[in-house]
Amino acid sequence: MALFTMAFTLVRHGETQFNKDGLLQGQAIDSCLSETGVQQAEAAGRYLRDVTFTNVFVSSMLRARQTAEVILKHNSSGAGLEMVCDALLKEKSFGVAEGRPVEAYRAMAAEAGETTVDFVAPGGESEQQVTERFRIFLESMLRRIDADHWLNRPEPVPSASEPLVSPPAEGRADEGLGGLGAPGVHALLVGHGAYIRSAVRHLLQALGCSPPPGVDHAHMLSLSPNTGLSRFVLTLARDQGGLAIRGVRGVFVHRADHLK
Repeated sequence: MALFTMAFTLVRHGETQFNKDGLLQGQAIDSCLSETGVQQAEAAGRYLRDVTFTNVFVSSMLRARQTAEVILKHNSSGAGLEMVCDALLKEKSFGVAEGRPVEAYRAMAAEAGETTVDFVAPGGESEQQVTERFRIFLESMLRRIDADHWLNRPEPVPSASEPLVSPPAEGRADEGLGGLGAPGVHALLVGHGAYIRSAVRHLLQALGCSPPPGVDHAHMLSLSPNTGLSRFVLTLARDQGGLAIRGVRGVFVHRADHLK
């Protein structure tokens, strides 16, 4: 079976005033970036300046769209790319807790005898519902990748047992994107903290993602900082139903080198 690879880089949106004040935003509060958030997005854009993207998928919420626009403004490949805004990438809904302090949400969860990840506030989404949204998004993204790139895909990698990429240049913005079987497709995904945590959990638990060297699951499932960067490489095969994921490898998770 012919295999090829694609990569995607997940970016959390920049800081908003609600982030700064420790308040939950969720879906009902569609806030803009703060001055610091714009600076963070600018820094992420400069860090990713020379990284080639072939597709861009962004949460339909304002803070994510603004972050993506700033990143693409700096990116050498960004001028000709369509920014696909997708409601499937929206932040987790926290129901009645939206607009309230994060600490109040933690207190609600503790009172219910649950962790903050498992707790569902009235009117909010469960972890399973957010994970299902990401699963559906992955299927949608692969259909788009199939339509955009399959005919111009790179040559199949020599063997599924051989390394898909050369040893990574640790710390570089293009880490994981070069060498044997280099991804011919690289998507930028811009979303939200709780959503990204659910997405990473799905990659780990449902798709068997191998973590980056030296990175444990606790770090992978922690909350990404604003404009934190995470990159994954998918091994794909094409069957009668379209593109199917045959493997996932983490390159880096929650990187914040650009903010130092």
